[in-house]
Amino acid sequence: MKGSKPWKPFASNCCSVDDKTIFGRRRASQSDVSNNAAPLPLLGRISISDISTSSSNGISEELMQNFCRDLFDFKLSELRYVTQNFGRGFLLGEGGFGKVYKGYLDDNTKGGLKAQAVAVKFLNIEGHQGHREWLAEVIFLGQLRHPNLVKLIGYCCEDEERVVVYEFMPRGSLENHLFKRISNVSLAWSTRLKISIGAAKGLSFLHGAEKPVIYRDFKASNILLDSAYNAKLSDFGLAKLGPQGTDTHVTTRVMGTHGYAAPEYVSTGHLTTSSDIYSFGVVLLELLTGRRTMERTRAGKYDLVDWSKQYLTSNRRLHHIIDPQLSGQYSVVGAKRMANLALQCVSSNPKDRPKMPQIIETLEALQPLGDMAVTCGHWPVSPKTGRNTNSGNNLMKRRESPVFGDHKA
Repeated sequence: MKGSKPWKPFASNCCSVDDKTIFGRRRASQSDVSNNAAPLPLLGRISISDISTSSSNGISEELMQNFCRDLFDFKLSELRYVTQNFGRGFLLGEGGFGKVYKGYLDDNTKGGLKAQAVAVKFLNIEGHQGHREWLAEVIFLGQLRHPNLVKLIGYCCEDEERVVVYEFMPRGSLENHLFKRISNVSLAWSTRLKISIGAAKGLSFLHGAEKPVIYRDFKASNILLDSAYNAKLSDFGLAKLGPQGTDTHVTTRVMGTHGYAAPEYVSTGHLTTSSDIYSFGVVLLELLTGRRTMERTRAGKYDLVDWSKQYLTSNRRLHHIIDPQLSGQYSVVGAKRMANLALQCVSSNPKDRPKMPQIIETLEALQPLGDMAVTCGHWPVSPKTGRNTNSGNNLMKRRESPVFGDHKA
């Protein structure tokens, strides 16, 4: 997005914060969320169109009427207190969206709210659309509850400030772990599988609603990790209800992040749940290769999907693009099956992409596999250094590059 700041993390174990790259103006969902699953049987109670935008007080009152049992309406003074007046030491990161702070709620902050760490995200309101994006987050996450969706605790709508308060996710974003080297330890193969399965379950929950929800911004920076590396989806500012009745798609302005958006959506503006599945396939490729979906190299720009297809279709060549940080500690069969699944997800034909339940079943079947490449002759190792000597290491030099952002709770 022109003129936006890149994401700047100030702590290694923080939530991620996202600064969307868009193909048009940022746009929030304009519809309500429907009924789904037992955790919250009363979904669909409220939509953006139900909320008046006449004043901050009026908005807060209407939200409280609808979410009084589920969300907390914070005062700005309370958020100043829990973040020590938005102190520099509490700043988790910032980008074009605004800033995210870590806060600490005590037992006296709000009646009925237990002491806990939280993430306080300030939205940079730019006209009506910025406000609607904030409202979309509150409305969607205020009604949706699932173990693989980040929990929204509350919000603040005071004067010109628009704030959301999430549960704090101590492991930060998947993007941080894959690309920002926030620790000396790379994500293990089993952890990558766990994260992919958790993220898939979050998407499956959204797509399985009576009125399906299209996430529209699935990417590594929007997948947050708790202390046990359980994945949770965050940031619902671009979420939208899926097609209803006999409709096959939703027509909308093209928005999302370069490299993750499905090609048919980019070219036509036709949005379906298959658009999310394409994005999921891109993240699978990032987990498999340890490379960004879009990156500049000495040879110019590259697109991970196009570049990797020549290797994904060849069992003999696949090991050349496996993330060298895994050092051969991955399942050979599992990598082949994940590669095949990713290839199906990023198919140019949306009808050929698998549904989320099938994706979950395929990924869960990989967890018991123990045929590690390093012990199966699929990962040559230098006897002197112990480092991977695969020619794939030099196929494309990895480097740190600016990112579009990273938050979420």
